Amino acid sequence: MALLIQSKVIKLIFCLAFISSCMANDDNMPSDAKARVWYEAGQSYLAQQKHRRPGGDVKAKNVILFIGDGMSLATVTASRIYQGQLQGNPGEENLLSFEYFPEIALVKTYAVDKQVSDSASTATALLSGVKTRFYTLGTDESNTVENCGKGHLKSLLELAEEHGLATGAVSTARLTHATPAATYAHVSIREFESDAKGCADIAEQLIEFSYGDGLEVALGGGSKMFLPTSDGGLRTDGRNLIEEWKNRFGDDAFVSDTKSLKISNSNHLLGLFSEDHMSFTEHRDKQGFGEPSLTEMTEKAIEIVKQNDKGFFLMIESGRIDHGHHAGIAKLALEETVEFSEAIKRAQELVGPDTLIVVTADHSHTMSFGGYPKRGENILGIAGLDSHGLPYTTLNYANGRGYKEKRDDLSKIDTTADGYLQAAAIPLPIETHGGDDVPVYAIGPGSQWFSGVMEQNVIFHLMKAALLDYRE
Repeated sequence: MALLIQSKVIKLIFCLAFISSCMANDDNMPSDAKARVWYEAGQSYLAQQKHRRPGGDVKAKNVILFIGDGMSLATVTASRIYQGQLQGNPGEENLLSFEYFPEIALVKTYAVDKQVSDSASTATALLSGVKTRFYTLGTDESNTVENCGKGHLKSLLELAEEHGLATGAVSTARLTHATPAATYAHVSIREFESDAKGCADIAEQLIEFSYGDGLEVALGGGSKMFLPTSDGGLRTDGRNLIEEWKNRFGDDAFVSDTKSLKISNSNHLLGLFSEDHMSFTEHRDKQGFGEPSLTEMTEKAIEIVKQNDKGFFLMIESGRIDHGHHAGIAKLALEETVEFSEAIKRAQELVGPDTLIVVTADHSHTMSFGGYPKRGENILGIAGLDSHGLPYTTLNYANGRGYKEKRDDLSKIDTTADGYLQAAAIPLPIETHGGDDVPVYAIGPGSQWFSGVMEQNVIFHLMKAALLDYRE
């Protein structure tokens, strides 16, 4: 109730200043009263930004939303240094590719019922313009397990398809995982990836996606969600969704390794490169699983969607930054962030100035960056000595697997080695998300609206205004 009242106050303040915007008719307006509050507040914030920062080109032919899952500010800083040190430099002076973007803001990531949120509720806010419950995907608060058809929120990808644009979703996680699924799916619980208890599950919704002419490209992991148990998958309904996709778009519309990805000429492409999440960058490079990198998937996705003269919308996620943090292994998260930066750099090379590129995170993590390490010290190395004279690392976690009642003597341990667990203050089987603000970086038409401290659902409204509003 307090949240609803607060949101109504925010909306009232904005509407008093920008009455014409708040009264504007929007066919995408949710029917649920609570969802309307968030949606209208987002529209009001857009009107405020247009007033505060007028001018400039706001007509984007294309929009690419890059999401670094769990990419906190501390992750960005540490990854910047890590990349610089890989290049033989001290590291601190380095910048990741997206840190050169001209516009930057901070984003509040809470859900309607949680101070610290998950990827489903945050991705829904980013892609549908409405904040919702923890663990809820593509729907407002009115949706329940028993009421699967209620409260669906139309995503920016679905809106783009309705306008005849090309669309796609790319992730290093399962394609049915929370963030990529928020582009096309609507379920009350994010875990309904291959079975939704009588409702349409996430994998099923991807294959049966009916907006426009369907997703042009969907690349990631998670093939087991699309296959029946008889074929080693998790589906108990007997359906082989990969075969259904091929029946719809042709045999060459499905790929499962890097080679087939690069040579495919299909204009509708489903790529599933692993049974579960795709490999960490570290493991993919060393074990040669035949999985493409995020940069390679980004290249292919842009190649496909650029064929549409009207434009495109792409969501590209580095899903395993989050998983590295959950594991309590900072090196994994930093490596994924560096690869994420490379994918963004490649995207900039492949698109023109008519493309709005937005880079953000869905939520943060509890990794901290502290102590007094000297300039140029290995970011995975030692920051100093604790009050007992034992070395401690620059990067640590507030909770997770790295907790020990008696600390190790790190003078005898290589803290830069693969798989090293950073120390954690509180014992948990898996490290948690953080509740602090995350950054958003923007470049291209409409990027001037990204400033200040924003509610997360506002990002949808800024992207939609740049990509679609001028076409209506």
